[in-house]
Amino acid sequence: MLDGQFEDYCVADEQASEYDLLGAMNWACSNGANCTAIQENQPCYLPNTTKDHASYAFNSYYQNMKHQGGGCYFTATAVLTGADPSHDSCKFESIP
Repeated sequence: MLDGQFEDYCVADEQASEYDLLGAMNWACSNGANCTAIQENQPCYLPNTTKDHASYAFNSYYQNMKHQGGGCYFTATAVLTGADPSHDSCKFESIP
């Protein structure tokens, strides 16, 4: 919780197919997400899985766009969570 605000993160749904995640991730990276951190040799590249990369991209889009009407849906491939998915040097942003 930040200053009385609950943190929320948008991550890949465990039930989503890899095909659907890939399409949604590509859309997010082209429409407002900052996907630099999931490129090779960047802090969120590992683990190098579609689910992990999609989670980072979905959250980046959601945090950047949620106050302009952007959501966490991505054709039913994403869910909101209060659990911070950050790991090691890979930090997921949460904007109140």
